[in-house]
Amino acid sequence: MITGVDQYLHRVPLSGAVAEEVGPFTLFRSTTVWPYYARPVPGSGVTIEPGDIELVRERCAELEIPLSFEWVVETCPSLGAAAVAAGLTVVEHPLLVLERDDFRPVVADARCEILSADEEEVRQSRAVAGLAFGEPGTAVGKAGPAERDAAAAEMPADVVAALQDRVRRGVAVSAGAFTVDGMVATGTHQPVDSATEIVGIGTLPAMRRRGLGAAVTSTLVSHALDHGVDLVLLSAETDAVAAVYERVGFHRIGSAGAAE
Repeated sequence: MITGVDQYLHRVPLSGAVAEEVGPFTLFRSTTVWPYYARPVPGSGVTIEPGDIELVRERCAELEIPLSFEWVVETCPSLGAAAVAAGLTVVEHPLLVLERDDFRPVVADARCEILSADEEEVRQSRAVAGLAFGEPGTAVGKAGPAERDAAAAEMPADVVAALQDRVRRGVAVSAGAFTVDGMVATGTHQPVDSATEIVGIGTLPAMRRRGLGAAVTSTLVSHALDHGVDLVLLSAETDAVAAVYERVGFHRIGSAGAAE
């Protein structure tokens, strides 16, 4: 299973990037308004050395793009140490999967639905996610509907257009949770054939501890399973966050590495 997850993660950036081989890595050069990263080529079995990191560093400098890496730790265990030796900061996050028979739907005191490419919905969803990741963790925070509306209004038009394009092309499917305060939680899944990754699950910090993130996740999983997906994956920020997804039926299979 973890090999299939690695292969999916190597294909999903192609919806917004072009691939270039640099040593034992594939460097995904963005064709949209946000950067991508380099990944070790799946199945290559090579041992990554600090010099391999330097090859990517040099190419990124030529292209004037950020240097970053993402990988599945279990399929490329040498990359973390090589990245540290090359002066990068390395983090690892729980990597979880859900198979069809393990799905346990979760509901909350909110209306959850799949979002359209409507500009206002896209702005609101992106604003909720930005505020959620700006105050990481699961504790109740300060940012609420007023901050969401301000962030949505200030969002650059090119970012909104890029997000709308992804929805229209079907490479990103977003869901939102709504209360009397409007959209208060959001998330997205990114299908490629029979697999998808759930990303960007976030709840307005002031609205946490109400099961909204789990409910949005459940809505996305349900949509994915109803549209030909058999394997759903995600990486969680921490073990505490992973516990939210375990309520829906996810279980851990490894770790997702990132370096920059």
